[in-house]
Amino acid sequence: MSDNHHENYENMTERQKNRTIWSVITASSLGTLIEWYDFYIFGSLAIVLATKFFPADNPTAAFLSTLATFAAGFVVRPFGALFFGRLGDIIGRKYTFLVTLLIMGFSTFLIGCIPGYETIGFMAPVLVLILRLLQGLALGGEYGGAATYVAEYAQPHRRGYWTSWIQTTATAGLFISLIVILITKNTLSAAEFDSWGWRVPFWISILMVGVSYFIRKNMKESPLFAKAKSEGKTSKNPLKESFGNKFNFKFVLLALFGAAMGQGVIWYTGQFYAMSFLQKVMNIDSMQVDYLMATALLMGTPFFVFFGWLSDKIGRKAIMMTGMLVAILAYRPIYDSMYKSVNIEAKTVASDGIKETRSAAIHKDLASDSLITFHKETTYTDGTFIKKDSIVHWSAAGPVMKDGKAEEPKVTKSITLSNDTRWYLVFLVFLQVIFVTMVYGPIAAFLVEMFPVRIRYTSMSLPYHIGNGVFGGLLPAVATYLVTQGKDAGHPTWYLEGLWYPIGVAAVCLIIGLFYLKNKNNNIHD
Repeated sequence: MSDNHHENYENMTERQKNRTIWSVITASSLGTLIEWYDFYIFGSLAIVLATKFFPADNPTAAFLSTLATFAAGFVVRPFGALFFGRLGDIIGRKYTFLVTLLIMGFSTFLIGCIPGYETIGFMAPVLVLILRLLQGLALGGEYGGAATYVAEYAQPHRRGYWTSWIQTTATAGLFISLIVILITKNTLSAAEFDSWGWRVPFWISILMVGVSYFIRKNMKESPLFAKAKSEGKTSKNPLKESFGNKFNFKFVLLALFGAAMGQGVIWYTGQFYAMSFLQKVMNIDSMQVDYLMATALLMGTPFFVFFGWLSDKIGRKAIMMTGMLVAILAYRPIYDSMYKSVNIEAKTVASDGIKETRSAAIHKDLASDSLITFHKETTYTDGTFIKKDSIVHWSAAGPVMKDGKAEEPKVTKSITLSNDTRWYLVFLVFLQVIFVTMVYGPIAAFLVEMFPVRIRYTSMSLPYHIGNGVFGGLLPAVATYLVTQGKDAGHPTWYLEGLWYPIGVAAVCLIIGLFYLKNKNNNIHD
């Protein structure tokens, strides 16, 4: 590529530059949003996928296996960052994230085509895992390319503001995934959604990717990279320059341990873990959780842009470190309030609020045995509604015994919230989204400014994707495991045990960031 594009951009008026960067942001954000949608639709449907691709005899183990598969996509993101980051620094930003877009889109579509565990057995989770790994590799190359691309068009004094639009795409992708699921659930019957409707959100991806591909195809290379390439100043070995050079590697480590890993756990706590907590720990109806989360995300999304804009005025560090500190101090009180908001002991049962039924089915292995389901519905005066199913293994002689005791019934519970409680929980999740926007809104500009153009894509992508992919991506599985262990051990606040992981990681990051990050924004690489 010649230097003409850089010269033409530099000769534009302020108004022309603004018009150009808005088109750049639109094209970049649309593609990145779709990739986030593709990546997070798996997590949004984790409870359903656990019943489709894993053995059904142990629901908790199946759900943990689904979360582990979900986490696997995060763990490989750093490898995608290395592979595609290198390509982006050698051949260009534009062509690299065209490739990542296509890989992500086809992987997501194919997940929706895989037969279930009952049809192909263990091949089902194996195929899902392979496609999930491809998703992670693609996302590892996408974000760094989009953030770098926009940043290299932006004027230094407005870089936080312009790149913050890219930052909205992760939350927007999660939001759209929830909306698509809600529309699908409301369009189909419960039986249809459970049978095949859950595949629709995966299939829709291919249409969105097609639109984004044709928009991105017409984009030009970033002016700074075009100039560097025309002058022969691009790196021939970005990996060696990024990680073999001690001076630059020091900044890679600082970006990871002083910013990205704390940002990663706060992002996933405030959005994904909040959703998992509402569904699995608090047993709130899944459709109501989707509405609740979508509302809080929609309310919080504008603050990504606000804090990106503010970081241009007062600095990136101050906002990110404040967000980490407030999150560390507030998480346990917030989640304690969330859990106690559905305290049944404090509620009054309506006068005709209890209805109980019983149904029996022949056990599939023992013709003389039955599985008896005791179904109980309870309505409270404030509008809270609880459905509880207890499945008991029953023989002709009575309850089936195990180790001298009657088998524990399998209990499932679903709570439909009252209007007041629902809005209270929206507020508590919204607070967590604000913490997310404080650390995530400025971080793209912060990472871009740490590294020179010739190795920027590679150098910023690795710490970002280790922080988010490893430290953040493991959070749902680790937190769920800690909660399960705390409950089994009889800890009185077992439901808060999962928070020690994000609090600990964020605290370490906060200390390193406070001591070693610069207070002023860095423009020396422009």
